[in-house]
Amino acid sequence: MADPAGARRVVDPSGKAGYELVFEDTFDGDTLERTRWLPYYLPQWSSREASAARYELGGGVLRLVIEADQQPWCPEFDGQTRVSSLQTGVFAGPVGSTAGQSRFKPGLVVRQAQDNARLYTPRYGLFELRAKAIDDPRCMVALWMIGYEDEPDRSAEICICEIFGRNVGADRAGVGMGLHPFGDPRIRDQFSVEEVAIDAREFHRYAAEWTPEYVAFFVDHRLVKLVEQSPGYPMQFMLGIYEFPDDGRPSQPSRPYPKPFVVDYLRGYRRVEDDASPTG
Repeated sequence: MADPAGARRVVDPSGKAGYELVFEDTFDGDTLERTRWLPYYLPQWSSREASAARYELGGGVLRLVIEADQQPWCPEFDGQTRVSSLQTGVFAGPVGSTAGQSRFKPGLVVRQAQDNARLYTPRYGLFELRAKAIDDPRCMVALWMIGYEDEPDRSAEICICEIFGRNVGADRAGVGMGLHPFGDPRIRDQFSVEEVAIDAREFHRYAAEWTPEYVAFFVDHRLVKLVEQSPGYPMQFMLGIYEFPDDGRPSQPSRPYPKPFVVDYLRGYRRVEDDASPTG
C-alpha cells in the first residue's frame, strides 16, 4: 500500500487536475474505431487472421469475447491460450527476424510482416478504464501497456489491471497491478495482486498515473499502489480477455460461451504543462 507521502504527491483521479483529455473511446457506435484500435493480438508472432479479436459493440459498450469455436492464437509458443484483444500500436521487424513487441518466450521469430503503426502511444499521462471482469476460473481480463519497442530494451510493461476469474468473488477481487521489466534493464519487477473490496463483475474504474518519477495505481479513484520508478519511452495499450487451458485444479465452475469482458470506456489524459510529451 502506498505511503502517505506518495498519496499527497499523486493526482486526485476523480478531479484530474492538471490533466487534459487526449484519447477517449466510449464505444457508442456500432463499429470499432480503427483509428484508435488494431483488432488483433501481437500478430507478428502468429498472424492477423489467427490472432483476430472477437467482439461485439452495442448499448454503449464493447464486449470482447471468447467463443466456443475460437482457435488458439499462437499454439506453437502459447499452447491452447485463446485471446480476444485490441491494441493501439504494432511494431515488428521483417519475417524471420526476432524484432517485435512482447517477446514472451525464447525462440520467437516474426511469422507475418506488419505495417508498423502508432495509433496511441503516449509517454506519461493518466489513464482510466471502466469495465466488468468475469469470474470464470479459466479466464483473465487485463489492461496493460507495453513499450512500443522500436528499440529492444524499451520493453517494460505497466499493468493497470489484471484480473483472473479465480480471484473474483461477490465482495472482493484480487487485482494485479505494477511493473514488469521484461527486456528493460532499468526497471525492476514491482508487480503484485492487491485485494480490493469490490465485486469486479460489476463496473469499476481502474486507473494509473504515469509520471517520470512514479506510477500510481487506483481502483474507483482510491490509491492502491505506488511504484517509485518509471519507464521513460512511448508505450501502447493492450486491452483483452484470455482463456487458458483447464489445469485440472478444483475451482468454481467455468462459465458458458461466449465469455465476455465488458468495457464501458477507456480515457487517456496528458499533463497540461507537459508540451514535450508525445501523445501518440
